Amino acid sequence: MKRIIPIIVIVFLYSCAVSHKVRTSNNEIGSLKFLNEYVIPYNQEFKGTTIGGLSGIDYDSEKEVYYLISDDRSAINPARFYTAKILLNTKGIDTVQWIATYPMLQSNGMPYRNSKQGPANTPDPEAIRYNIKTKELIWTSEGERIVRGKEIVLENPSITRITTEGKYIDTFPLPANLIMHTTEKGPRQNGVLEGLTFDKNFQTLYVNVEEPLYEDGPRADVLPNNAWIRIYQYDVASKNNTAQFAYHLEPIAYPATPKDAFKINGIPDIYAVGNNRLLVLERSFSSGRLPCTIKVFLADLNGADDIKENSSMQINPVKKPVKKQLLLNMDDLKMYIDNIEGVTFGPTLANGHRSLIFVSDNNFASFQKTQLLLFEILP
Repeated sequence: MKRIIPIIVIVFLYSCAVSHKVRTSNNEIGSLKFLNEYVIPYNQEFKGTTIGGLSGIDYDSEKEVYYLISDDRSAINPARFYTAKILLNTKGIDTVQWIATYPMLQSNGMPYRNSKQGPANTPDPEAIRYNIKTKELIWTSEGERIVRGKEIVLENPSITRITTEGKYIDTFPLPANLIMHTTEKGPRQNGVLEGLTFDKNFQTLYVNVEEPLYEDGPRADVLPNNAWIRIYQYDVASKNNTAQFAYHLEPIAYPATPKDAFKINGIPDIYAVGNNRLLVLERSFSSGRLPCTIKVFLADLNGADDIKENSSMQINPVKKPVKKQLLLNMDDLKMYIDNIEGVTFGPTLANGHRSLIFVSDNNFASFQKTQLLLFEILP
């Protein structure tokens, strides 16, 4: 998700733990304790690339390596991902050691072109996950939908398997409702495949649209409305979309300034935690204020209706949507929170508790921050 920010604010940092108690059948997430923030320097150079736009993160616990994807649409450098070590000390994140960077390659073995070179073949990278079973990566692109007078650019979103060096393997087929159209049908521009996660020992893959499909209802607004998005379930072995589920978005946290300026609430990432449950990030942004409001929900897919055959949630309302429970509102941390777009488990801490790491996309803007936020999961 790209955004235009008109103001700059002064930032203060407080350390605290805030949550709503959440229990699952085999796992317990009692609270998320904020440990610390690490800010990656603006426009840091690494091996001929500019680090920024970090929109997804995943952790290989065997090698203790993180994969981070940039949403650079090959405008600054070819569309790419990074590998890094995130080193912790007794207080939290101590430093980040960048290891390598690789362009995501097309099926012809070439890097992706930018929007001037090939507007209908320019990716918009958003999410990345590592499959520890196959030692491969998978990433999503939002594609493009520009319908502006005579200017028409339609590029479908994509779910692509690559090697850990960025070489193309194959793609997952898209269901019909993820195909771009010139009419108001299917995905909205820049509101498509943002979140990605493996589940069930890497046998299942979930992806989500950031905002509602046109036929499913309106975008989220400041007042509650019928803003429904879809979570897509895939069988990894067959690559088939086996189910779709309805998830209701919260209202936008703050009005925009001016009133008719850009504002949004959508889902930038999801993360499986077992038992058909997902951590779901909702990110709300309103023009006129720099911070984002980030809410973390525990979403339960058990018992939710499969809406794969439901062509419109506006016409056919869902009877049993995904159940959700608020786990954390980062506004309660009383600190500046930027454009959080990715989440992953980190290493097990010295006390035996799991860690959780969030990353923000600074949109390559000098007045934004590339944040790594470290939390301890308390039972």
